[in-house]
Amino acid sequence: MYATSPPVTPAPSPPPARTSSSRGTALVLAACAALAVAVVASIALGARDISPPEVVRILLHPDGTGYNSHVLWTERIPRTLLGLTVGAALGASGLMMQALTMNPLADPGILGIEQGAAMFVVLGILFLDITGVTGYFWLALAGAAFTSTLVCLIGTRTNAGSSTLGLVLAGVALAAVMSSLITLLVVRDEAVYAHLRFWSMGQLTGRGAVLDDILPFAVAGLLLALPFGRTLNVLSMGEDAARGLGVRVERSQLLGAAVAVLLCAAATAAVGPVAFVGLVAAHCARMLAGADHRWSLPLSMACGAILLIGADIAGRLVLDHGEIQVGVMTAVVGTPFFVWLARRRNLVRV
Repeated sequence: MYATSPPVTPAPSPPPARTSSSRGTALVLAACAALAVAVVASIALGARDISPPEVVRILLHPDGTGYNSHVLWTERIPRTLLGLTVGAALGASGLMMQALTMNPLADPGILGIEQGAAMFVVLGILFLDITGVTGYFWLALAGAAFTSTLVCLIGTRTNAGSSTLGLVLAGVALAAVMSSLITLLVVRDEAVYAHLRFWSMGQLTGRGAVLDDILPFAVAGLLLALPFGRTLNVLSMGEDAARGLGVRVERSQLLGAAVAVLLCAAATAAVGPVAFVGLVAAHCARMLAGADHRWSLPLSMACGAILLIGADIAGRLVLDHGEIQVGVMTAVVGTPFFVWLARRRNLVRV
């Protein structure tokens, strides 16, 4: 008889390349410096430009009088802080969704989660007479959770050739259906349309007042996300390897998904649906820090905030009169990036 060799068990996937602490710290500090520049530019630039020395003077003397001081404290500073918060939330949400689904095209907008949140907000306005931002948040949270569950159920069972493409197709299809339903519901009720049009475009204009309502939820989500990088590193090695290292895979995946949905719901409730911020920010962070989520996660927050604030600044300056809403500007940047990424990853044949 011939001796048979024992079956060979494939070795677990190697852990992601680690970013050195000194390099990671330098990257985070550089991102914070770039974010500070974006914040100052957002405060200074607009229909009425205010010089940097004047901005510094007003910031140092918040009780000052004058038109410039009024513009900064009532409009530009709250608007900038809201953009910073929402951008950071969408950046972190996008990276966590990509890591948990192992899908490089995952994004709250592309997967339809933002549209699901918007759909529930519309239903609440239409049938429950909810108009406050806090009410919007709980509706958006329920809609985001419902849609993310539905996308996973449909995407993992589709016959698209890969689970990555299946999730994207399921998300795009659900987003299209929900957008059509939102339009159908809204156009039949003029009062709801008048109330919703200010929120549904994805804009920071005049939304600074919602910062106090949404900030606790966004900050809680960001604080929960920051220490999750090490867990994402282990999960990226595969479920078997993660279990072997003592990680409770299902609980970690559920907790990560809950944090990602919380961040997406807070952002959507505050400014409406804003697509592609999470996608672009997550990939920019990985280009800088590599696959080590301990550093790419805070970098994605900074990149998301820079992208959203930068898009808002561009929207103010691109026209001589008026401005373009930030949701439109992020789509201008994000759509070609998505197409390039899809072709580069050989996920979609165009």
